[in-house]
Amino acid sequence: MDTRSLCIAVMNLMVARPASSNNAMREARVSRAPYHAGMTATLRIDFVSDVACPWCAIGLASLEKALGELDGDVRAELHFQPFELNPGMPPEGQDIGEHLTQKYGSTPEQQAAAREGIRQRGEALGFSFRKEGRGRAHNTFDAHRLLHWAGLQDADRQLALKKALLKAYHGEGRAPNDRAVLLDAAAEAGLDRAEAARVFDDGSYAGEVREREQFYQQHGISAVPSVIVNERHLIQGGQPPEVFAQALRQIAAEHE
Repeated sequence: MDTRSLCIAVMNLMVARPASSNNAMREARVSRAPYHAGMTATLRIDFVSDVACPWCAIGLASLEKALGELDGDVRAELHFQPFELNPGMPPEGQDIGEHLTQKYGSTPEQQAAAREGIRQRGEALGFSFRKEGRGRAHNTFDAHRLLHWAGLQDADRQLALKKALLKAYHGEGRAPNDRAVLLDAAAEAGLDRAEAARVFDDGSYAGEVREREQFYQQHGISAVPSVIVNERHLIQGGQPPEVFAQALRQIAAEHE
C-alpha cells in the first residue's frame, strides 16, 4: 500500500444492530485534516482475526508497534473479534502442507518460501515464528470462546490471551484447540485457570461467538486480519507499522 496516498475502506457498521442491505462497503479517502500534536484521541479498534492465521500475528505485532509510536497522540481501546479460517476442520486437524495444497494449490516449495518470508516479517516485529512452521491446521472455535470470555473480564487480559495463543501455535507448534494448551495460555495471560476450564468444558459463549462471526461476515469481512477503527474504517492485512500509524493519525484527525 502506498502510504503517500492512503485509501481506507469505510464501513457502515453498527455493532449492536443486525446486518442490513444498506451496510455496504465503499472505498473513500480519509480526511487529511491537520492533526494537532498534544491532543490524545481515543479510538475503538476491533481486530477481526483467527489464531490460526500467521498474518494476524504479524498484523497485531505491527499494530502494537504503531500504537507505541503514537503514544500520547492516540489511545486505543482494542477488542478482538472472531473469525474462523477453518470452521469445518475436524478435531484431529490436518497436515498443514496438505491443507495448503488443497486450499490454495500451492507446492511444498512455494509454502516453504512463504513460510520463510512470514518468519522474517515476524522477526522484524519481535514475533518469533517456529522455523518448521505450524505442523497442522486446526479449528479455533474453542479459542475464540475463551477470548470472548477474557474480553468480558478485562481488555488487557484479552490481549494477553490472544498473544499467548498466537505464540503457542505459531511460535511453538502447539494445537490451539487442545484443552491443556488453551488453559496454559489463559494462565499465562493472568486469567483464572479453573474458570477457564469451566468455560472450555461447558461450551460457554458459543452462541455469542457465532453471532459475532456472522455479523462481520455479513458486513463483508472475508479475510483477516481486518482492523476496524471506530466501527467505520477498515484496514485490511498485515500492514507495516507506518501504514497503521498513518491511518490511525488520519482517522484521529477526522474524529477530532
